[in-house]
Amino acid sequence: MFIPHTESERQEMLKTIGKDSLEALFSDIPEKYRFPKLDLPPALSEMEALQELTELAGANNSCDELICFLGAGSYNHYVPAAVDMLLRRGDFFTAYTPYQPEISQGTLQAVFEFQSLIANLTGMEVSNASHYDGATACAEACISAYHHFRGKRTKFIISPALHPHYRETIRTYLGAIEKIEIVDKCESIQLDNPQFLADQVDGNTALVIVQYPDFLGRIVDFTHFGKTVHEAGALLAVAVNPIALGLLKPPSEFGADFVVGEGQPLGIPMSFGGPYLGFFATKNELIRKISGRIVGETVDGKGNRGYVLTLTAREQHIRREKATSNICTNQGLMALAATIYMSLLGKSGLRKVAELCYQKAHYAADQIAKIPGFKIRKEWTFFNEFVAECLGDPKTINDFLLHEGVLGGLDLGDYYPDMKNRILFAVTEKNTKEDIDILTELLQEVPNG
Repeated sequence: MFIPHTESERQEMLKTIGKDSLEALFSDIPEKYRFPKLDLPPALSEMEALQELTELAGANNSCDELICFLGAGSYNHYVPAAVDMLLRRGDFFTAYTPYQPEISQGTLQAVFEFQSLIANLTGMEVSNASHYDGATACAEACISAYHHFRGKRTKFIISPALHPHYRETIRTYLGAIEKIEIVDKCESIQLDNPQFLADQVDGNTALVIVQYPDFLGRIVDFTHFGKTVHEAGALLAVAVNPIALGLLKPPSEFGADFVVGEGQPLGIPMSFGGPYLGFFATKNELIRKISGRIVGETVDGKGNRGYVLTLTAREQHIRREKATSNICTNQGLMALAATIYMSLLGKSGLRKVAELCYQKAHYAADQIAKIPGFKIRKEWTFFNEFVAECLGDPKTINDFLLHEGVLGGLDLGDYYPDMKNRILFAVTEKNTKEDIDILTELLQEVPNG
């Protein structure tokens, strides 16, 4: 660690605060915890540290070197150069938080535009300023539903086709609340029959959460399902892939009360897992039950347009234990990236990206279906991800593909015990016909494939 202060400067600072030594500064800390011996390697110069970090980074495989067919929540989409260029402007990149409206109008306006774009994309009436990631947004929808019913409804029904990480995060969030019942089963028969979710809805149900397209890539029309949920007095949350909404009808047409999801596909690189962006949209009638902050548009004393934080009274820094949630921040920089991306593409551009993903994924599925030992479920309508059943072990297949410079799909057996020997492949606009042909040629050569 580089410490810039000289010994004379340290002594001057100690004298200012009335201490005669560094040891005296930490005298209130129990002695056995004050100066622990740390097992650290020898110090390195800046040049040596850079060389070592570069070597470590070089050990990673990235999608710049590999052909990628792995998705399952993080996708290898093309990010226009303008996104990074604008994102790194000092007035955005160094803005910590939009708490001071007099110096943060640019940041506040960017968040306002993000909210407007997410509302338009999902078809909902209002969006908050974002969450940490898609899993957090899903969990916060559950918390909002719990508070909407003032704790009188305690049953939460989670689709088994919701992303496994989202389901795990929801269980963590709700696990500390007494008398909560979580219906979260993952047998394959239920994956094949979404109607079982509707059969679980009763008068104690607070929220039902589904995914669109779901974790297996399937497209399900939840219009009738939404009516069933609402007839029981419950709320409906839909986790979405935002790129798919460039082509598919918005969840608002299902009667969704909450629309949440992972914003990584919107101009945010995969980055080995983050930072990402969770978006959260809802109806006006639920606006005071949602977590996070909202930026609103107003006018100042001279009639000039301005932007301010609104509806923050429910957050922990004001309401404390009465708050709906303890979420008091947002992914401002990632939200800005998504805003720039959506603004650059526009409605027609986003649709074009969605169409490319859809068409290329279906071409890939058709080609894989021709390979002996592989099977594609023809009855499943999908967007840009699909399940391939194989005779061989998915791990063996993926290891072989990786050795040949291809990042294969997700082994579904790791998440669904009844789905062994099944791989979830993802295709984006970045995958060329040549990439897909290479994948299918390699799959024909896989040992025991």
